Amino acid sequence: MIKSHKKIHERLKKHHPRAVKKARKIFAFKYPKLFLLIICMALTYYLFSTELISGWVNTFNYLGNFGFFISGIFTAFGFTAPLGIGLLTKINPSNIFLATLFAAIGATLADLFIFHTIKFSFANELKELEKTKTIKEIEKIVKKNKHVKLTHYLLYILAGLVIATPVPDEIGVSMLAGLTTIKPLKFAIISFFVHNITIFLILRFI
Repeated sequence: MIKSHKKIHERLKKHHPRAVKKARKIFAFKYPKLFLLIICMALTYYLFSTELISGWVNTFNYLGNFGFFISGIFTAFGFTAPLGIGLLTKINPSNIFLATLFAAIGATLADLFIFHTIKFSFANELKELEKTKTIKEIEKIVKKNKHVKLTHYLLYILAGLVIATPVPDEIGVSMLAGLTTIKPLKFAIISFFVHNITIFLILRFI
């Protein structure tokens, strides 16, 4: 069956190349992950605006601050971020500061998981890059040039802003894990600080 499909595809490519190209353009998604993220956000908004999910959300209210901890973990991952934000807006905190603290701890632990995963997954490639002449020259420039150091810190700020927004944390974490030599502790402090601010604003105003 698979072989017959391949033969048909090869014949179409050979005799009707334009038609094959047009079909690819129609059915190809250039940004599938972003598309899925938008779908997740729309679906989450719909679910949390109906009574269907109210019973499930009430179980998180019974969990107390642990419910905020779980919600914080959800907010860190791209495809579960809408769910995490939805839960934060629906759970009633008895103490907004404690709720923020627990949710921020959950989000920071999730970010650390992403951070270590990226460091581990790309470790070999990053080591190979460090050996190249280009990277060594860049390191020399960074040590000598104060303006480049400023750019390095601006990258920290930009990554922090990305983590603070509804954009998937994976993007901001990848920026810090792959493009800088930031240590896990410093990363955790930045992540915790940023999440404390954003989660408090969500709980206070949304």
